[in-house]
Amino acid sequence: MNVLVTGGAGYVGSHAAKLLAREGHELWIYDNLVFGHRGAAPAGRLIEGDLLDFDKLAGVLREKEIDAVMHFAAFAYVGESVTDPAKYYRNNVLGTLSLMEAMRATGVSKIVFSSTCATYGEPDSVPIRETQPQRPINPYGFTKLVIEHALADYTRAYGWGYAALRYFNAAGASADGDIGEDHDPETHLIPLILQVALGQREKVTIFGDRLPTPDGTCIRDYIHVDDLATAHLAALGKLEKGTELKLNLGTGRGTSVREVIDACREVTGHPIPADVAGPRAGDPPSLVADPSSALQALGWKAKFTEIRPIVESAWKWHKAHPKGYGDRG
Repeated sequence: MNVLVTGGAGYVGSHAAKLLAREGHELWIYDNLVFGHRGAAPAGRLIEGDLLDFDKLAGVLREKEIDAVMHFAAFAYVGESVTDPAKYYRNNVLGTLSLMEAMRATGVSKIVFSSTCATYGEPDSVPIRETQPQRPINPYGFTKLVIEHALADYTRAYGWGYAALRYFNAAGASADGDIGEDHDPETHLIPLILQVALGQREKVTIFGDRLPTPDGTCIRDYIHVDDLATAHLAALGKLEKGTELKLNLGTGRGTSVREVIDACREVTGHPIPADVAGPRAGDPPSLVADPSSALQALGWKAKFTEIRPIVESAWKWHKAHPKGYGDRG
């Protein structure tokens, strides 16, 4: 297939692009490099562009004879979405609708969409199944839910096929250590902890230690980024006219903040000081996926189910690239 990967110079998108290339697909990366990195994109495959540039998008889809789109391009800082919602509605909603209209104008009708467990908001029960109500509690989650509804409407009206893949906590790095996680600002737990081991920050902060969990700290479902990539590839292979896939991507296993910190201490050999602050508003004590629907629909399940090998892959990347992709010039 000829596949356009929007946001393919970013964290999850670059890992999916790498897998697509390895599996023999012809791929092109479309990224405005606001958060993506040139060094994360395969050589000669990066097209710089913005989602809101309809003419450029349509030209790329037509010129490259694109068969399907994997759409990762989005702003994804939850806190920022609360303080600057306009930025998120413009990029995540208007930008994605621009992409969808460019697809419609050029006859491209297959799309794998990077969604999120943030569409559920505060879950009614854990583990979370796809049948649970989607009640996002921040603009970021709501922008993703809007696009899920838009994709369903386009599929029913125009004969599209789509997959909306709801990630839990993406983590880790490519097994060979050539691509990994490099955000500015960094908000993900594992790289924040590893920055302490690298001497780039003094300590890590635990937000809440008296929550209704076994050790009092938040529990999350950490899904390796390579497992996310294999799920996207599997979903791509299932798309045909009328396909509607809405699937959780997780391990089905929760790991607490303290357990993540302990794993990082073991892997790095660094003491990693940690202090405790109050819990963050709107931060659910536990978010864990029920990934059984993805197994049934795609034949997919996570290979990385323990936190230590996920941390080991991340440490390999961060140790080799302490300044992220800036190390590559």
